[in-house]
Amino acid sequence: MKQAYQYLWNLLKENDVVVVGVSFGPDSMALLHLLTEIRKKKKIFLVCAHVNHNVRSESKEEATLLAEWCQQENILLESMVIEKYGDDNFHNEARSIRYHFFESLVEKYQAQYLMTAHHGDDLVETILMRLVRGSTLKGYGGFSQMVTKNGYQIIRPLISTTKEELLAYDQKYHIPYAIDASNLKSVYTRNRYRKEVLPFLKEEDPKVHEKFFKFSKLIQEADDFINHQVAKVYQQVYQNGTLALDSFLLFDSFLQKQVLYQILGEVYQDDLILVNDKHIDFLMKLIHSNKKNSYIYLPNHLKVIKSYHTLEFLQEGEKDSSYFIELNDYILLPNGKHLKMVDSCSENGNDICRLDSTSISLPLYVRTRKLGDKISLKGMNGHQKIKDIFMNRKIPMKDRELWPVLVDSKDEILWVPGLKKSKFMKQKNENCDIIIKYY
Repeated sequence: MKQAYQYLWNLLKENDVVVVGVSFGPDSMALLHLLTEIRKKKKIFLVCAHVNHNVRSESKEEATLLAEWCQQENILLESMVIEKYGDDNFHNEARSIRYHFFESLVEKYQAQYLMTAHHGDDLVETILMRLVRGSTLKGYGGFSQMVTKNGYQIIRPLISTTKEELLAYDQKYHIPYAIDASNLKSVYTRNRYRKEVLPFLKEEDPKVHEKFFKFSKLIQEADDFINHQVAKVYQQVYQNGTLALDSFLLFDSFLQKQVLYQILGEVYQDDLILVNDKHIDFLMKLIHSNKKNSYIYLPNHLKVIKSYHTLEFLQEGEKDSSYFIELNDYILLPNGKHLKMVDSCSENGNDICRLDSTSISLPLYVRTRKLGDKISLKGMNGHQKIKDIFMNRKIPMKDRELWPVLVDSKDEILWVPGLKKSKFMKQKNENCDIIIKYY
């Protein structure tokens, strides 16, 4: 914590205003206390920003305890309760709401800084998860200690501190906090890294987080340099939603991919989390295809059309209901349903799909129906038309256009979620290494 304290001492000036995101967990409470220690020697104004996510019964009590502590320490508390969530991914939606609230407080109090309690262990977990999932070069670097925004900076002062050090600090100064029980559940990917991978790395080197911090800074410096080069190429080859392929193909393949990332960043903006390196591979295959006129669909109805010497990016929205998406872990489907890969499941209905990866061709894709689609049924000879399945189950026409069809890389239909299983489906007592739930 000495390093974090020194960083903050050097950073903060007299009369600075700091908004601090505080959940009442051990990390954010340690950060808030650290800032109160600096406030004893340097005149700064603290605003504690708390968001009650309204999903745990303990949340209300924790908000009350935080309010009492802030009153005791003479800290201004601003809080909000999330009353309702949409149909989006919960964690992404909660994060978006949280940061919009924080930013509103930065503007309200004309703050110079927004601080969060992301620490060194968080950085290790984030980098590992993105390396496994796939990301951009910048994404592989995790998160930065400082991010400059319009008129203020987001600061993560604890990036050089471990979770163990934070808990010891809380204990030393008798700082109150609460543990979110969901952080202990192995159902969440990050928690599995936290409980299984991180302890192994720390056995190898107790200061492994410092190595990851250096790695993160190196990646970010490299990304800054590359972005400068990419910006030059981007201006030359991409205008008004159209990529000039003849000029584009003159550049190195690495620069080509970075330009594609920048284009997708411009198209998706806040939804960029939907895109990973697999989508870049799809675009590169489309560009280098021998077909003169062809197209693919990316998430959120983005249609990418190759036409001789150009690649056009069209956001079709509701104009065209068809889609084609790779299934990695989770998809929020255009019909409002979800497809999610799970570790285990006791159910065995048409909403569960069990597959053996050795008998199919990976990766898996989810698409809308095509003319003439047929599925090989389990336990039966021959095929059945998808059209007939919809008719037999009396699926409305408007629902058929968005209904998902799971296929492998050879476009073999494996499953019509909720309706029909193929011959590739495995029973609970059969060997399978892929389980998908439709809900």
